[in-house]
Amino acid sequence: MKSRLETQDLAALGALAPFLVLPFVAPTWLAGDFAMYFAYALLALSLAFIWGHCGLLSLGHAVYFGVGAYAMSVTTLGMIPGLASLRSTWAGLLLAIVLTGGLAFALGWFFFAARGLAGAFLGVMTLALAFIFERLAINASWLGGLNGLMNVPALTLGLNGGAEIVDPVAVYFLMLAVVVAVTAALRLVAASDFGVTLAAIRENELRVAALGHDARALKIRAFTLAGAVAGLAGALFVTQFGFASPSLIGFSLSADALIWVALGGRKTLISALLGALALRFLESRLSGALGALWPLALGLIFMASVVLFPDGLFGEAIGALERWRRRR
Repeated sequence: MKSRLETQDLAALGALAPFLVLPFVAPTWLAGDFAMYFAYALLALSLAFIWGHCGLLSLGHAVYFGVGAYAMSVTTLGMIPGLASLRSTWAGLLLAIVLTGGLAFALGWFFFAARGLAGAFLGVMTLALAFIFERLAINASWLGGLNGLMNVPALTLGLNGGAEIVDPVAVYFLMLAVVVAVTAALRLVAASDFGVTLAAIRENELRVAALGHDARALKIRAFTLAGAVAGLAGALFVTQFGFASPSLIGFSLSADALIWVALGGRKTLISALLGALALRFLESRLSGALGALWPLALGLIFMASVVLFPDGLFGEAIGALERWRRRR
């Protein structure tokens, strides 16, 4: 176990190091693109934690991403009733994290404490939630309905507004710092007693319960943490995209996140992160050339990866690195 975690740490350092120099050797527009991809990477991290580490399949994980995006939007646009003067990025981030964490806690209690859902039944329930929340967003006139909320302000460092951070390189390094911090935090959680127990629940929940652990409470806590991270990702994304729409909360983005994590590798955080970055980059480069054939190409890549690389493309590479270290 210790050897595997050390290998993951080495892989994370090696994989993230090139991103420190990317803005200095690549065009500025590419740094801007990757700054947005980092938000998607945070979504993939949260899904990899709840799915790969805890064994809880969330097919509608973009719900928290979209709720976080809307929370940031209504805050920075001054749309909170009675608080029209509040346009703070910090308040938006706090609201996004608290709101999505609270939503995930409530849903986790319903799923695990009240219903005891697991496996495919849990996946179907989360899938249904994605459709429900998307319809709610479409029919909510306060949230702009089908058109969504436009002209969402960029990030600001002031307590309530101030100069916006619009330089692509500055936003890039800010997002990279957040990704590194969240990856390290989730890695520490996974290596803690709490994280080890969650991994044990993934393997055999009945045995964990027999040893005296409250498996349902632990799963609720994990669900809450993953939801809060996904909400943070949505809040940071919308400040760059400038537009919150119902598509950010629905099944389409949830399916994309599922593919990113599956292709990258759900068993390690860094492999899921790299899967999101790689596929978003490939989509930006190939979708224009392939047009309507891009979803077909992505589907073929996904099927081939599942058959040839069960642990994901980057997950298999990390596994090979671990085997090499053991031989040495």
